[in-house]
Amino acid sequence: MATMQSRDTRTFVAGEDLSTAQFKFVTLETDGKIDLADSAGENCVGVLLVEGAAHRAVTVVITGSVMVEAGGTITNGRAVTTDATGRAANATAGDIVMGYAREAGVVNQVIEIELIQGGNAFA
Repeated sequence: MATMQSRDTRTFVAGEDLSTAQFKFVTLETDGKIDLADSAGENCVGVLLVEGAAHRAVTVVITGSVMVEAGGTITNGRAVTTDATGRAANATAGDIVMGYAREAGVVNQVIEIELIQGGNAFA
């Protein structure tokens, strides 16, 4: 069962409509705003917790235990990254590791991960 605890959050301005992107990975863009992750394996700033329309305040979890939507089958304990739609995927070679699955999951299921920062590529 997915839970959240001991997490660190930040408030940002949405650079695009994120009103349907709760529990998905987001990126910090050069304009200082948050967009939905749209490239598999890219470096993300965190997971969107409180969604919002473009140019509105949104809340992003940047570290700690957080729920994220799975984009496919996720293996418990495995390093996770983002897919091209902001959902979690098992990390493969070259992907930026965004955290570690704390439970197994399947596509569209919300699972718990331990979100980390550091931008380390999966080997």
